[in-house]
Amino acid sequence: PLCRAEISLYRRLTPDRPMHFVDVSTAAPEEAVDEGLCGADAMARFHVRDPDGRLLSGAEAFGLLWRNYRGFRWLGHLVRWPVVGWIAAGAYRVFLVTVRPLLQRMMRAREARRAQAGDSR
Repeated sequence: PLCRAEISLYRRLTPDRPMHFVDVSTAAPEEAVDEGLCGADAMARFHVRDPDGRLLSGAEAFGLLWRNYRGFRWLGHLVRWPVVGWIAAGAYRVFLVTVRPLLQRMMRAREARRAQAGDSR
């Protein structure tokens, strides 16, 4: 639910270059969802393929994504700075094991309440 909400935001924005988002949430853990990426790895971290075909993940992937959107471009360029990128990568790893599980539970509970109330937003 958390990733779905965030990707929904990016889909509403206009990127500099066309973006293709792949929903990997229904893939089996061992199923290949892209070259060099299985379902379990895809669900564990955020991934982006750059224009040269390299698969990026974590803060580096977010940086590339953000550089493609006008309102986020500054942030994407900021994480390219070595020290900032290193801090962002560490913060992302901490986020994955501390904050993300909590936010996921909150988003699932929100979706469940909406489903129970018949609200399909």
